[in-house]
Amino acid sequence: MSWRHAYARAMTFAEFVAGAKKNQQLWQDLYRLTVIPPDLRARARALVGRRHLLILVEDWCGDAVNTVPAIVRLAEEAPDVHVRLLTRDANPDVMNAHLTGTSRSIPVVMVLDAAFEECGWWGPRPRELQSWVLSTGLALEKDARYRAIRAWYARDRGRTTLEEVLRLLEPCADRTGGERAAVA
Repeated sequence: MSWRHAYARAMTFAEFVAGAKKNQQLWQDLYRLTVIPPDLRARARALVGRRHLLILVEDWCGDAVNTVPAIVRLAEEAPDVHVRLLTRDANPDVMNAHLTGTSRSIPVVMVLDAAFEECGWWGPRPRELQSWVLSTGLALEKDARYRAIRAWYARDRGRTTLEEVLRLLEPCADRTGGERAAVA
């Protein structure tokens, strides 16, 4: 898989939202209302070296709409972190490389260095929430589970997602000696 090629054919966040058929207003509102906490903003601004986030999404996904706008806002705070989005269903090769067990869960955030080598990936939810969903959450009826998930995201305001993504971004830098970052 060429991550450089996948990234080149991916959409900007604005292009993705403009083409959204589901939840378009929610995508716009969550992006507009996202505020990056000062400590996380400082960590994003301190990143040195080019990095790319390639995010696998679909417009109908509740986890994506609750996390991706915050991730995009975080990347906007980092001078050399660039974001592109691919839809899951149109990119089964990318999805199959990032399965959660056998599940095609999204969003998936791939962290790529300056040479488009994958440093790691995140998804589909913050660890704490995913643990709850896979234990207590599965015992609830679907509507009650989704209400609880939405409440968790509202309380958290993206902080846990951003901390987890930053932990992947921070050690991921150009591992080729620096020369390649200028041509990427």
